[in-house]
Amino acid sequence: QVQLVESGGGLVQAGGSLRLSCAASGVIFSIRKMGWYRQAPGKQRELVADITNGGSTNYADSVKGRFTISRDGAKNTVYLQMNSLKPDDTAVYYCRGRGPNHYWGQGTQVTVSE
Repeated sequence: QVQLVESGGGLVQAGGSLRLSCAASGVIFSIRKMGWYRQAPGKQRELVADITNGGSTNYADSVKGRFTISRDGAKNTVYLQMNSLKPDDTAVYYCRGRGPNHYWGQGTQVTVSE
């Protein structure tokens, strides 16, 4: 079993920055890829960015150039640095771990005001 705990969400003005963290614990050797997803009210959950154990990254077109995903293997933590935030980035952000099984964190709210 893997546990994922997100932190770092909050309220920020448009143009501001936030950094989300996702700390993993448990049977983490089974995880092959970590990702950040988000879900806005009335919308489906969507991929924001993900990163493999080898460091390969993938981003949604809407966040390219503004968000950066990274990982610290020693701390078993994945980060999402979010810059130039827009009101459209407002959502609950979830961390996901993928391996033979899939794991989700509880989510952290990000609200971007005008």
